[in-house]
Amino acid sequence: MTECGTNAYKQLSDLPPPVARAVRAARAAGFAFSCRPEQGRLLYALAGGATAAIGETGTGCGVGLAWLAAGAGPRVRLVSVERDARRAALAAEVFADDTRVTVVHAEWTALAAHAPFDLLVLDGGGQGKAPGDAPADPRALLAPQGTVVIDDFTPSTAWPPTHEGAVDHARLHWLTHPALRATELRLAPDLATVVGTLRDETPVSRPPPGG
Repeated sequence: MTECGTNAYKQLSDLPPPVARAVRAARAAGFAFSCRPEQGRLLYALAGGATAAIGETGTGCGVGLAWLAAGAGPRVRLVSVERDARRAALAAEVFADDTRVTVVHAEWTALAAHAPFDLLVLDGGGQGKAPGDAPADPRALLAPQGTVVIDDFTPSTAWPPTHEGAVDHARLHWLTHPALRATELRLAPDLATVVGTLRDETPVSRPPPGG
């Protein structure tokens, strides 16, 4: 969720219908922290590669989930968890006519019951950014060669990555995660995201020496 993300849609038209509905719900609820359009377009594109399931933490009023739903195929199920009961109910209303989508009022860890996912978007828990928020385990939540997205970073050109002059340990965790091939994508001058794909851990068969 991005501060003032909902306001970023003021000048935009021709949004996918579910995104437009979710933005209206966020505005009506006074919810400012929606997924920004730059991130939404990335989610839309990545959702097109999912074959079975997409998971999300931090539904908010459903803007990010709407981008995912707009990009996903007709047989892909989408599950999003939101810890705030009012926001979960509002988001569920946005997707009342979409049988692919389930919004769960719960802590982010409840998402594990619906795994594995081809695409996992960590936007409200499981990022490891806040004290007490242990990062999600991509091995447990992703399908083989699945993709995880961790949103809301500021771009960094240093190594190790920094934020406000200090090492950004959350970002470093994902960029160097042994189970992932991960990279940082700059989506706007002030916005970056980390995208990682689960490594193939199938042992490589090698011929015997001299064979």
